Amino acid sequence: MVNLEWYRTFKSVYKNGNFSLAAKELFISQPAVSQQISMLEAHVGYKLFNRKSKGVEPTEYAKLLNNLIIEALDRLENVENGFRAKAFNANRLISIGISKHLMRSLGSALVSKFDFIDFSFHENDMLFELVDSKKLDFAIVTKQYDTFDTIQKKVGEIKQVIVGSNTIDASELKSNIKIKDFSAIEHWLNDQKWFSHNAQIPHIKLFWLHVFNKKRPSMIPNYIIPSEYEMLEIISKNTGIAVVWDCNARSLMEENRIQLLWNSKQMPSTEVFVLSGKNDNLSTIFENIQLELKRVLA
Repeated sequence: MVNLEWYRTFKSVYKNGNFSLAAKELFISQPAVSQQISMLEAHVGYKLFNRKSKGVEPTEYAKLLNNLIIEALDRLENVENGFRAKAFNANRLISIGISKHLMRSLGSALVSKFDFIDFSFHENDMLFELVDSKKLDFAIVTKQYDTFDTIQKKVGEIKQVIVGSNTIDASELKSNIKIKDFSAIEHWLNDQKWFSHNAQIPHIKLFWLHVFNKKRPSMIPNYIIPSEYEMLEIISKNTGIAVVWDCNARSLMEENRIQLLWNSKQMPSTEVFVLSGKNDNLSTIFENIQLELKRVLA
């Protein structure tokens, strides 16, 4: 039976015209190269190479043999490399950057899909810089970047909503929302205990800008908790309201631990993207991350 390694060695010697260079390329010894070529010559019944002062020269039969096997051998090597890449992708440590406020809803969804992940927390622009400088493999961002060296794919949309503790009677709020009495709505909201994950309340300001057409809300947060999901956990056990991403609140609402107070049509959705550097070795992982996040955000 023919040994495929003989043909691999033949291909390397034919290409390099030298046993020593073939040995280096194949990471084997020069005597091993000579032995494999001798065994292949014995198998085919023809001399394949003539020795010269500097290397070897293929015989006419070697040229014919090369033409016959090269395409098939290349296909086999491509298949082999493909399997190696998949095994590499499945088992390697990958680094993923994400906002800490989206870790519980989006980042945690990837844990069951990959064996090794190194997460780090940053905001959009820093995440882009880390991916662009190849210090991170992937990033989950809510901002679009247009560069030659990165790939970005949309995986879904998220939206900011107002949620609150189940202890809150929201009947008055919902009645005012129904009749679009924004003055009464704002007054009711201002009377509540507010939670925020940032002292500058940028997310609340954005909600007020889109919904009330005001640059500055008049409310002041009672509690600053720097992780949105931890903030939601605390709200579920106490009394208060907050502006949060709907993807973070979804599981707690499904468990009836908090309630949705207002999902305003005036509040626009925000696109979510997966960002990666251009790297063929990571393409399979990139596709798997996209599929999983699309499932979560569907």
